Amino acid sequence: MSLTPRQSGKNSGNNIGLGMELGKLLIYLGLALTVAGIIVVLLARTDVHLGRLPGDFIYRGKNATVYFPLVTSVLVSVVLSVVLYLVSRWRK
Repeated sequence: MSLTPRQSGKNSGNNIGLGMELGKLLIYLGLALTVAGIIVVLLARTDVHLGRLPGDFIYRGKNATVYFPLVTSVLVSVVLSVVLYLVSRWRK
């Protein structure tokens, strides 16, 4: 009786390919987070105040504060849509 896994058939090497794809995905996600962090740091140094744009609603009550960044959400959505569109066009 052997405790080593058997590798027979045409799908025996798929685990290595899956690991490579997962590794690439993690590298790309890490790069994307790095770029997003750099952008946030650069925006903090400029006079752009995401989250405090006209149209972002703040309600301050006695015991609670409700914040709804409507314009910031729309702006981030439009920018991400354009960037992802350009990336998808570049990959073709």
